[in-house]
Amino acid sequence: MNRRSHSTVMLRLIGLVKPLSGYMLLAVVMGVLGHVCAALITISGAYGVLHLLGLWPAMSLTVIFAGVILFALLRAALRYGEQTCNHYIAFKLLALIRAHVFRALRRLCPAKLEGRDKGDLIAMITTDIELLEVFYAHTISPVAIAVIFSALFCLGLGSVHPLLGLWALASYGVVGVALPMLTSRLSGEDGLRMRSGQGAMSSFVLDSLRGLREILQYGQGKARLAAMNQRADALAEREERMKRRAGQNGAVASTVVWLCHLGMLAVAAWLQNHGAVSAPQAVICVVAFMGSFGPVLALSALGATLQNTLAAGNRVLDILDEEPVVQPVTGKEEIAFGPLRAKEVSFAYDREPVLSQVSLTVPEGRIVGIAGKSGSGKSTLLRLFMRFWDVDQGEITLAGRPLPQINTKNLRAMQAFVTQDTELFQGSIESNLRIAKLDASRSELEAACRKAAIHDFIMSLPKGYDTPVGELGDTLSGGERQRIGLARAFLSGAPCLLLDEATSNLDSLNEAVILKSLREEGNDKTVVLVSHRLSTLRIAGTVYTMDQGRMS
Repeated sequence: MNRRSHSTVMLRLIGLVKPLSGYMLLAVVMGVLGHVCAALITISGAYGVLHLLGLWPAMSLTVIFAGVILFALLRAALRYGEQTCNHYIAFKLLALIRAHVFRALRRLCPAKLEGRDKGDLIAMITTDIELLEVFYAHTISPVAIAVIFSALFCLGLGSVHPLLGLWALASYGVVGVALPMLTSRLSGEDGLRMRSGQGAMSSFVLDSLRGLREILQYGQGKARLAAMNQRADALAEREERMKRRAGQNGAVASTVVWLCHLGMLAVAAWLQNHGAVSAPQAVICVVAFMGSFGPVLALSALGATLQNTLAAGNRVLDILDEEPVVQPVTGKEEIAFGPLRAKEVSFAYDREPVLSQVSLTVPEGRIVGIAGKSGSGKSTLLRLFMRFWDVDQGEITLAGRPLPQINTKNLRAMQAFVTQDTELFQGSIESNLRIAKLDASRSELEAACRKAAIHDFIMSLPKGYDTPVGELGDTLSGGERQRIGLARAFLSGAPCLLLDEATSNLDSLNEAVILKSLREEGNDKTVVLVSHRLSTLRIAGTVYTMDQGRMS
């Protein structure tokens, strides 16, 4: 994880506000005016007391009370407007950030997401992004409001006497700047550890739910629960420490504000005793100053509350900044499918050699088989054909053109990749099939399912093609899921099928139906068939054998 400084994270997050800068400016203006109205309510009350004491006869009580009512109504309207703008900005930006994150995930997939902790990703997409609402709704404009309002107040008090303005400036600086910075420094990386821990916890819970049958079967329920409780206790302890620090920060801030009040009272009294200000001026300045800490007190709490938010922002920026293993290609001339060739291809995962000097040719309209033991590099070769990764050495060409020179969308449209683990989405069988072709007719769906030997099974279900598959397809067997995956490949209409152990979960009868379909489409489809079953590879015109990353 990239540990950016808090200032870097804040600047990056603030940069995202640019499309909504008009709303942000409006929120700041209304926020400043609202706090000015709140201060004027207090000042008007002070004038009223001075009037009753005979120290300020220039203004009638009627005018003073009318002013208090007017300022109160304006304060309410401006506060409502400020919060409306802030929350509109926050939730609009959360939607935009989620869109950016999903685009980033699509860009990183599949190479960067293989083996990635899915629970951690879910936590980032949901709770981490949700936490940014605090930053956009309760941080950016409050900081700007506090700075502008405090500057206005310092100028106002300074116009009465410079020493009053300087004391106010020092007080606001301590409460609104020094205390948040100190709290943030003392908190260290607690927020980042908290967000990472919550992501790991989400992953642990997700794994436990998915593996519930196995946990019960092998009697690991108590052990799993104990591990979950241990993680939860660690998170609770860290959260308690962060909340305790936030509480201590609030107590320190209140104490400092009280001391600032006393200091202003002492400065005003000293100035009044030396004839620098009048008694009414001293009273008004002290009362106004005491009622002016609302904006900077909001800042004093940011040092603790922003820990979680900035940590969440850091995790989101990690995804947005991560570079894909393979850059997508656009702007090239579209090509039609042709022979697929690998020439002296070598490839390694994280410096671990997988393929070495592999060469083979897949003629157009032919079935080519690849056999070999598990771990020999068969699946990796198919993924290189899809350009999920680029080769380290050698070259893969399609229709005579190197894969990095073919538009990514064009390349993927020409190939249908089926693995032994078919991913199904919550919904009906029909909606899962339509992933391959959204506008497919019912007759096209049924034809594809017949080729995959799954149509009769679907029609035997009470709801037929409208039958829900459940989460991750858990209402279907492994073989049924695999046949739906094959039906998708047939439905896509891609001229090339890359089948990686795509019939491994099927019985011999259903496999025979599928192989018959592949043989019948031999003139229209190019098929690369990876299997450890020799019986499966009998339909292949050419069979290559791989061993320890080499072709034999």
